[in-house]
Amino acid sequence: MATIKSNKALVTNHFTFTAPYGNTTTLGYNLKTNDTGVVEGGDADTAPQVGDVIDLGLLPEGWCLADAQVFVTVGMSDTVTGSLGFAYEDGEDDTDVPQDDEYFVAAGADLATAGRLRADGSKLVVLPKPARLILTLAGAANAKASDITVTVSGELTGYN
Repeated sequence: MATIKSNKALVTNHFTFTAPYGNTTTLGYNLKTNDTGVVEGGDADTAPQVGDVIDLGLLPEGWCLADAQVFVTVGMSDTVTGSLGFAYEDGEDDTDVPQDDEYFVAAGADLATAGRLRADGSKLVVLPKPARLILTLAGAANAKASDITVTVSGELTGYN
């Protein structure tokens, strides 16, 4: 199982504590693959396989994770499924908020068919430290061009 970073660019956070409308925000993460299934802008030159983890980007410390949507504009290869969750940047679990590779979307989500997937979890957590948004592939390897956008919504509540 490999971990593939989908975008090596830095993410700029646009949170502010002076906005009169609160600290709620949505961050977007895009995953595109080329015609052989390789992640565009990624750090791997091979297509993601079953069990591979695609690191979509940063989830900042102190963020209350409220919702996520997965927009499959162009699906991956037939029978590709996956789960969407988070893992801490430092690799160390937290006893109060354990990392969870299915936090937003449980395993088996269809990534091969165009459509919208909604988060299916039932709990809110505040990240105690920086985490990474991860998509874990299952079902089959990807071998075609695809275009998937994930949005994560939440409230910046501050650091513990």
